[in-house]
Amino acid sequence: MSGLGYEKYDRQAASRILAGLAATGLFAPIGETGRQRIAYAEVELRPEPDSHLTFAQLGYLQAYMRPCSPEQVTSATHRISWDDSEGIPNSGHYGPSGFGPIVPIAVRETVLHLWRELAASPAMAGQVGEDDEAVLAATTTDQEPLEIFRVGIEATGRALTQHALIADQTPYETPEDFVHGLVDSGIFQAVASQWYWELQASTYRRGMIPVSFVTQANGTVRYSPRSLTTLRQMKEQTIAAAHTVMRRATTVEGLTVADAVQKYYHDLDEISKQYALMGEHEQPRCLAAMSHVMGDEKVAILPIVLPRFVAEFVRQLSNVDLVALAVDATTELITDPQERIFHVPDMNCKHCISTITGLLESMNIVVLDSSLVTKKFTAGFHATDQRERAFDAIRNSGYTVIPPGRA
Repeated sequence: MSGLGYEKYDRQAASRILAGLAATGLFAPIGETGRQRIAYAEVELRPEPDSHLTFAQLGYLQAYMRPCSPEQVTSATHRISWDDSEGIPNSGHYGPSGFGPIVPIAVRETVLHLWRELAASPAMAGQVGEDDEAVLAATTTDQEPLEIFRVGIEATGRALTQHALIADQTPYETPEDFVHGLVDSGIFQAVASQWYWELQASTYRRGMIPVSFVTQANGTVRYSPRSLTTLRQMKEQTIAAAHTVMRRATTVEGLTVADAVQKYYHDLDEISKQYALMGEHEQPRCLAAMSHVMGDEKVAILPIVLPRFVAEFVRQLSNVDLVALAVDATTELITDPQERIFHVPDMNCKHCISTITGLLESMNIVVLDSSLVTKKFTAGFHATDQRERAFDAIRNSGYTVIPPGRA
């Protein structure tokens, strides 16, 4: 694949660059944090009539997950919101398994701690060479090694949190047993190799998981045969869709690869730009799961990250004290202009603004102002319940919402 930098696209080489950094010591020991008291609020998800899935879940399923059927998807029962130990607003999901909100909250604290260890690592202090830099820039979305590893650590946490939704399909009775069971069962490797790019993050944000477990005679778990078949079919369709967009752009329209990516950025963002850049017969491989021979050893990123993640998660399970906040459901008229302002910290392009604006307008809510610089929206909410329904809809679209007074 060539064109303005994309000739350097090489997933095997990118993985080897990152594995080389990881092999030198990815995490630097830092002081452990003390006990954390974290307050959270929760709301029950509202499925559509005659369905166990919400409107947003059904919409994403129908648009991007074919041939996955609704009965193959498990939905969370509750959405939670909380401020983490660094004061950053978060949202997540839990249920229907009985672990409750501790898993997503402990996962977030684990991610924060490992990010700090990563930033302190000597491996992250140096610069990669120009050739390696060009490969990462052409191959990866985040390009900088530190950011790539940060995303990988967060993806590990997403996998754990998502699979906790179906923990009742396993023999593991506590979150600690569950995370060790997932490691022993190879589930993290299965996510890296079987799920297609975008599926994990997009379903995580919507509180859904499209797989089921089968317990083996030795006490480990595996994906059901139907789950594996459906994951493969979804991946194949996603690859085909990405290649169709790129083939049409570069042959029928005569665009360079770079111009095609620029023109069809939003299309390829949903179906994954990385698939579009692969060769027609190339099979996708996760950077973290590839193995490389370095010296006398085989090195892969996932086996380096996973033990440290699990150890820190187990520590955080006993380090976090949770406090449930009462949610005031009383409807009040909104008269203060400040109550019409909210922030969306993960809004990063004009497409985000148009998505959120269109969503609000579909609910007959007028958008008065918006800014990418301040991540701020001003909308014509009339009442608190209308505002909360709008916030729920925005969150179901995959964005974080910081309500008035918390920015």
